[in-house]
Amino acid sequence: MNRSHTIKFLAALALLTGLSASPIWAADEGAASLRAEATITEASAAKTALARVPDGSIKSSELEREHGKLIWSFDIATPKSRNIAEVHVDAKTGKVLAEETETPRDQAAEASTEHEVHK
Repeated sequence: MNRSHTIKFLAALALLTGLSASPIWAADEGAASLRAEATITEASAAKTALARVPDGSIKSSELEREHGKLIWSFDIATPKSRNIAEVHVDAKTGKVLAEETETPRDQAAEASTEHEVHK
């Protein structure tokens, strides 16, 4: 390959690499934007959520916008139960907005729905 072809090849490769990575950057930028908007830290919201579930331990957490509100969502497991408590904490005020219990059947249905969305 001569020098001209090498330069064109490298330019095309750089362009393709940049285009394929852009969705990843966009996702990171979205998460960073949500975190910048939150006035309640994840640690503070976790403490609030755990106060609602005695002996619970957080399995997962997520900062998301739901029904127009910025929330911290926590899935909390408890000993001796296969149910999961889901607690939503307002990421701007620190108040608990919702609590619900997910049974193993609920969890399987949610996992199936999420799997279909990400196909």
